[in-house]
Amino acid sequence: MKYIVVAGGVVSGLGKGITISSLGRLLKSCGLSVTSIKIDPYLNVDAGTMSPFEHGEVFTLHDGGEADLDLGNY
Repeated sequence: MKYIVVAGGVVSGLGKGITISSLGRLLKSCGLSVTSIKIDPYLNVDAGTMSPFEHGEVFTLHDGGEADLDLGNY
């Protein structure tokens, strides 16, 4: 088992999510098994209450849940 870790600062909109999802797609096309896990390490904070300048925009689901806008890329 091998791991690829993509980390970035607090700046949103750099394309980290698109980059890693594209890399996963390329690895899958080579016949490799790929699992992507996105971790937002907020301690006692939810993304909806943070400033959009800190986190970026939040996507609200039909059931009221909140997710990062990168959710659609995975």
